[in-house]
Amino acid sequence: MPQIADLIIRNARVLTMDADTPRAEAVAVAGNSILAVGSSNEITTLAGPSTRVIDAKGATVLPGFNEAHMHIFPGSVSLRQLNLHGIQGFDALKQAILGYAAANPDEPLLMGFSADYSIIGLGEPVTRQHLDAILADRPFMMFAPDHHTAWANTAALKQAGLLNGKDVGIGNEVVMGADGLASGELREGNAFGPVAALASTGGREELGMVTGMDPENVTPEQYALDRAILKNGLEYCASWGVTSIQNFDGNHYQLRIMRDLEQSGELPCRIRIPFHMKNFMDLSEIDKAAEWKKEFSTDMLRGDFVKVFMDGVLDSQTAFMLDGYGDRPDYDYEPLFTEQAFNAIATKADALGLQVAVHAIGSAAIRQTLDGYESALKANGRQDNRHRIEHIEIIHPDDIPRFAELGVVASMQPVHYPGGTCFPAEPTTAKIGEDRWAYAYAWRTMKDAGAPVVFASDWPVSPVSPFQCIQDAMTRKPWKDGLPDQRFTLEESLEAYTAIGAWVEFMEDRKGKLKPGYLADIAILSTDIESVAPDTIMDTVRAAITICDGRITHQA
Repeated sequence: MPQIADLIIRNARVLTMDADTPRAEAVAVAGNSILAVGSSNEITTLAGPSTRVIDAKGATVLPGFNEAHMHIFPGSVSLRQLNLHGIQGFDALKQAILGYAAANPDEPLLMGFSADYSIIGLGEPVTRQHLDAILADRPFMMFAPDHHTAWANTAALKQAGLLNGKDVGIGNEVVMGADGLASGELREGNAFGPVAALASTGGREELGMVTGMDPENVTPEQYALDRAILKNGLEYCASWGVTSIQNFDGNHYQLRIMRDLEQSGELPCRIRIPFHMKNFMDLSEIDKAAEWKKEFSTDMLRGDFVKVFMDGVLDSQTAFMLDGYGDRPDYDYEPLFTEQAFNAIATKADALGLQVAVHAIGSAAIRQTLDGYESALKANGRQDNRHRIEHIEIIHPDDIPRFAELGVVASMQPVHYPGGTCFPAEPTTAKIGEDRWAYAYAWRTMKDAGAPVVFASDWPVSPVSPFQCIQDAMTRKPWKDGLPDQRFTLEESLEAYTAIGAWVEFMEDRKGKLKPGYLADIAILSTDIESVAPDTIMDTVRAAITICDGRITHQA
């Protein structure tokens, strides 16, 4: 007698991501697993008196989205902050900040995010004086979209002890003004961390990014606040059809909160959290990552890889570049790790069976990372650790084939493309330099060269919506005629958000596809995504129902 399904989804356009059975009409779920995929007639026979039946009404059904690069704690906190995306000009910024301040009279540090580098005007850097002219009597700080630069007013700088400047370590900077005081611009986590610590969260959301360390002396009230913030953020991700998250900042504190949510049945997404290796840490610290891999090893929660920052970002000119910047050819910046230090990290982590994922945006940072992975390969032989490079915004053509040669994953975010739906083309294109445009944000070039390409949003750097990322992947317009066409098809984009994401995290044997025996992680969309014009996907398509581990985690 066939097993009875707990849940059936029928009348669907099922995209399974399984090459053996790419399309179907219905899906049956039993417990937390896919029971069967097939025609409506076949699946209907698996229904019993207590089976829940969902009519998809002709909409797309596919594996739940795998968010392969995001920052869950800062993203979750951002849901409480001032969203400055799309705000341009001093007057619009003033109106937004004052409205937010009035609505949050008790917040010790007012914070905004997604403030464009040219929010005051193209070529006019934000200063504390700009912010003081808007709000002088309460501490305020706002982040650039990339979360690598922030700007604070004088009140915030004074309270954080930064107004007179401070040495904040290699790759970080409290930018000084001509008057000998801090200008208000804070580059990288060590610089803006002291300001973030003034917030009601105590800056705990930034520790996984800035230090990789746990917060000290967390009270029960603070823990409860952080747990509630993270639960809300995870539920927000689930509302977009996300069932798996590969997080890109981390500490043991976040893992403990996630385990608390898992054990109480409140974890709506699967999540893996890295050990964040910083340049001030001793090499022996990587042993902790191996311990985390054993301690957190369920299908819902894992702590099983190492995250490294090699450089910063293009717009603040903290990316490590070969042959300088387009608008500053004599300036390369510097890596956050020496060649020898990173080679040692890559080699040790690889020997321990740990995946390494490196933030590398500039061409020199990408090369140095590839060199480190090659060093590990020579030392340890070929392992199947699927090491990654995150972002890859400008690459030297000589390094493109090395991804396939070394087996390195290209983790890219089409929504980051300057001139797409999220970010303006300038000033980024000028910083890249026109002679290098062909090798910037080159996801099609990477895929055609044999690199496994996985997509993600990098939330809260850009919106968590997979549909916005997919639209940008499919509709990218070149900055000038003659540049390579970097577009993906819809099928390729969906695969990069599902099956390839599962492969990248070593779970291709049980998720990323709608296939009997696989985990029941499913997104039922609001419509048939294949019938939607590519340039309208982000405004047209939503997740109607999200199912993770056989449990409905979102229903519109």
